[in-house]
Amino acid sequence: MFKKISIIGGGSWGTALALLVSEHGLPITIWAHNPAVAEEINSLHTNSHSLPGINLPLNVKATVDLAEVATGDLVVVVVPSKVMRETAQSLAALNLRDGAVVVSCTKGIESGTGLLMSQVLGEFLPHSRLAVLSGPNLALEIARQIPAASVIGSGHADLLEPLQRIFSSKGFRAYTTDDITGVQLGGALKNIYAIAAGVCDGFGMGDNAKAALVTRSLAEMTRLGIAMGGRRETFFGLSGAGDLMVTCFSKQSRNRQFGERLGRGEKPADIIASLKTVAEGVPTALSASQCAQRLGIEAPITAEVCAVLHEGKPPRESISCLLGRPPKPENEHSSTRG
Repeated sequence: MFKKISIIGGGSWGTALALLVSEHGLPITIWAHNPAVAEEINSLHTNSHSLPGINLPLNVKATVDLAEVATGDLVVVVVPSKVMRETAQSLAALNLRDGAVVVSCTKGIESGTGLLMSQVLGEFLPHSRLAVLSGPNLALEIARQIPAASVIGSGHADLLEPLQRIFSSKGFRAYTTDDITGVQLGGALKNIYAIAAGVCDGFGMGDNAKAALVTRSLAEMTRLGIAMGGRRETFFGLSGAGDLMVTCFSKQSRNRQFGERLGRGEKPADIIASLKTVAEGVPTALSASQCAQRLGIEAPITAEVCAVLHEGKPPRESISCLLGRPPKPENEHSSTRG
């Protein structure tokens, strides 16, 4: 079904995905914002800035000209959520072919609008067929071919099997679902909770505290995710519980690292200024908090992370607020309370 694959984004995840699908022998072109990255991929077949020690096959090349990737039958979008609208607008201007398959692998919620990445793409690419991919996928482990799995979501049933084949390899299992909303929300919301988990690490709070936080984060993710249109079972799958676990516990997780630095006393603005890559939990915390307020869903962990990141609230004060909440039953399936 696919003859030419385009990857929009030359970071660690975009490059890892290019390596993953390269096993099928198809021509793959990565669009990189940084000319030095594109030059290195083409000349040395590496991307040492994002994936040190990983060699790329000869069927993977790179460009800085977006027009060169607009001709792909499969266009995989892996850009930060804050530039998704700009990227979608640029792709629309290049006239992707009718029926082109566009897969979003970006984990975020658009600031201000509360839109998911597929919805932003859909505004500008109404003639493309959309899908999403999300799961517990640390880019370096995928690039090293360490076993992993992910889930592909699409409202186009006929796309699921071809996409499952193209994203599968000996060490990578791709599952499918039609819950495109739930898949994206799991991937986006878990970054907020990873920041909170990192704060726990920064404070040296121990395993009991972190386990409790992650468990209540899953409950909150599920409650908010259902209210936003996802299905309960999706949040207990790879893009929900799976991604939540790896992002909250892995030393490689950018969002967990961000939270750990908060817990050690650094200011959000200083951490952001020092980062070479985006910690998606920072903008997502604000977007998700606004969505929860609009829907009347109590999301205390999201609210406290948002207050620390965007309102200057001290992390220790936020922890005290969470611990001081009134006692309640653990399971309230029909309630909007957390």
